[in-house]
Amino acid sequence: MTTPRWIRKLCSSLAFAITSTQAIAADQVTFQLDWLPGGDKAPVYVGIHEGFFAEQDIEVKISSGRGSTDAISKLATGTADIGQADLVALMMAKANDQVPVTAVHSVFSEAPHAFFILKGSGIDSAKDVAGKTIATSPFTSSNIFLPLLLDLNNVEEESINLVKANPGALNPMLMTGSTDVVISWLTDTERYRQQARDAGKDLEVLPWYDAGLEFYSTALVASDQFLAERPDVARRFIKAFAKAIDYTWKNPEASGVAINKQVPEVDAQVAADTIKAIKGLVYNEASASHGLGKFDPERLATTWSWTARAQQLDIASFNPASAVTPDSLNGE
Repeated sequence: MTTPRWIRKLCSSLAFAITSTQAIAADQVTFQLDWLPGGDKAPVYVGIHEGFFAEQDIEVKISSGRGSTDAISKLATGTADIGQADLVALMMAKANDQVPVTAVHSVFSEAPHAFFILKGSGIDSAKDVAGKTIATSPFTSSNIFLPLLLDLNNVEEESINLVKANPGALNPMLMTGSTDVVISWLTDTERYRQQARDAGKDLEVLPWYDAGLEFYSTALVASDQFLAERPDVARRFIKAFAKAIDYTWKNPEASGVAINKQVPEVDAQVAADTIKAIKGLVYNEASASHGLGKFDPERLATTWSWTARAQQLDIASFNPASAVTPDSLNGE
């Protein structure tokens, strides 16, 4: 029996309508990285791979960045909706230029700055760098906090020999004994450690937060326009991202694979080892006390205090709580 033509047309129209609705159901969000893909950027890739964003009807496009300042600029100009950036850089941008970007979720509640040394160097703490040669990149933000760290640990700045070198030369300098100490980030631990193994040496890492320099670092930040115009999408994105953070550090190997599947040039095992190496930046006393992802007003004030001192700014010139959304504050 032949189906009447009008029924066929109706079915076809309904099928088209359903397909079109499904096609436009997911909200499009552009995520801005603050640097190149790697283990420290795992949650957004995990969220895509494991379907956490899809569960929230969100489709994510990822854009690589060239530093926190670049990421904040792209968010401020509407090139991206939400992304990662250093909270210190955001505070500086808001204090100086009132950029329309706000932190919505803490990712690293400790900063990644560290001294890298070789086992057997005789350097067991930040106090022991007095009289040593320290190599650093000219561009790292660690340099602005180094004088504060030295002062905290009663090390005369004049007692150290600070050498600035190309980032690619730092590890070879450490391996060959051209420097006693390298300033780097905990996110680089696995790369340095592997090169140390290749040279038959053992790497040791001294995080600056263990030496008294404690403050917020990487945060999930969003453009104010995105937060104002699409608050429900922002809320759902943050929920999915928080779920991805939890999965990432419970499943580092699988998370490394998730990154590799989307960015093949990132080695899955290196990404997994990086995730393990930086767990303390995410899960620590601060996140346990104030809530994972939450900002504590007192710690925010401390973060701005260190920043203002490092940049020789008036601490009273900026309210650090204005850099974050009210609902991301601990206890709010």
